[in-house]
Amino acid sequence: MFSLLSDKLDETFRKLRGLSKISESNIKDALRDIRMALLDADVEYTVARTFIAGVKEEAMGEAVLKTVKPGEQIVKIFRDRLAELLGGDAAPLQLGGAETRIMMVGLNGAGKTTTSAKLARRLKAEGHKPILVACDLVRPAAVDQLATLAGQIDVPIIKPDPGEKNVLRVAKEALRRAKDIEHDVLIFDTAGRQEVDAALVEELRKLADFLEPQEALLVADAATGQQAVRVASTFDEAVGLTGIVLTKLDGDARGGAALSMRAVTGKPIKFAGEGEKLDMFGPFVPQRMADRILGMGDIVGLVEKAAEKLDQESAMKSMGRLVSGEFNFNDFLSQMRMMQKLGPLEGLLGLLPGFRNIRKQLPEGALDPKRMKRMEAIVLSMTKQERENYKLLIPSRRRRIAKGSGVSEIEVNRFIKSFREMKEMMGGKGKMGGLMKNLMKGGKGGMPAGMPQLPEGMAGMEEALKNGQMPDLSALQGQMPDLGSLLGGGGAAPKRKGPQGLGAFRGLFNRRGR
Repeated sequence: MFSLLSDKLDETFRKLRGLSKISESNIKDALRDIRMALLDADVEYTVARTFIAGVKEEAMGEAVLKTVKPGEQIVKIFRDRLAELLGGDAAPLQLGGAETRIMMVGLNGAGKTTTSAKLARRLKAEGHKPILVACDLVRPAAVDQLATLAGQIDVPIIKPDPGEKNVLRVAKEALRRAKDIEHDVLIFDTAGRQEVDAALVEELRKLADFLEPQEALLVADAATGQQAVRVASTFDEAVGLTGIVLTKLDGDARGGAALSMRAVTGKPIKFAGEGEKLDMFGPFVPQRMADRILGMGDIVGLVEKAAEKLDQESAMKSMGRLVSGEFNFNDFLSQMRMMQKLGPLEGLLGLLPGFRNIRKQLPEGALDPKRMKRMEAIVLSMTKQERENYKLLIPSRRRRIAKGSGVSEIEVNRFIKSFREMKEMMGGKGKMGGLMKNLMKGGKGGMPAGMPQLPEGMAGMEEALKNGQMPDLSALQGQMPDLGSLLGGGGAAPKRKGPQGLGAFRGLFNRRGR
């Protein structure tokens, strides 16, 4: 998501950063390019025009033009304005009282039913007692789908009687039956259509008038495009939206819906879904999304995701073994399986600053989930002794491993070589080893020559790791050095292929095994 917009913005800002002086002329040229990038990303025309006008007014200020690095100042202005366009601060659900009613509305295919279950799962994890109510009486099997999802997350569901077609009767009966079930939140999964029509609007208006929900959330596909503005406005007029949930942010759509709907409706984007799995759902934080669009990553989001889904004690133990040089294939297998819990590799790495530059250097198909499965198969074909000591892997053993894992001997050789290089690089030989050791010690000073200094937010990490805790990296957001510069030179092709630069990582993902 947003990759097209991100690439075009990166190109424009790179030109601005390269200028020693900024003039009205080159600001106009840059803003014209940005406006075209927004329109190409399906941002609604009036939203793009208003946004660019605001950036231009601030960027033309004397305080910017006379600064030492005006290009950097304009990037900051754009980032702040983008975060404001996306909603400013995160907007939580308005929960309270003995019973909170939440209506989920939207078009067919946006993911209302799955999102209803995701929201119920999240609320349950936060200590609430949600009940799902099936009010989609139009789409075949919608009720059965919601019931299946409710069973997976162990949340009660209230279903309509077979053949019932009156949604108001269903809602009234649901409120009556809910009195006998301990709960504090009711989530109503409503019907949708392929397009907004009069019948849908009237049905939702009557249901909203009856339920008087504290939250009316529009579930919108992030790939909706220019249609997003009309859809959001119509639903807002019908039920009085209190927020938006964006789905399919893990897709390759242009992403203009996220920018347009918030600006047109004035309603905050409260949640975002980034995958089909029920745990791939979380709060939408505008500042972090702005950083991701601009290639600055989302370190805080990455840490929060890791803290929620990973075995912290095991992860910290493996990190210590990696830095000390004791890391083996068992540790690699354990870490790879934990990474898979975090979702697609490309989405995970996309949270790191500067990853867009690194991605361009990786071979085609390097981030394919099947690649990790092949590496897992190679490790599983090793004996216990071989996993603990890669030096035992003589040619005859490698041939056996290749047959057992169903891959070529060349691929096994390449994988073992890359593992050795990564182990050496992270364990102390080269720039990355120095970075890791310094990071463990506290973060500031003592970095290898030519390496950027780490921010203050790194301090204290060693103590946290010793205690088996996830370090607090909230101070790192917006401060993390570019990953490209850490791994070999700001996104440019590395000069060396060995463990000093990006070569060890490239080897792990090389498709052809060369």
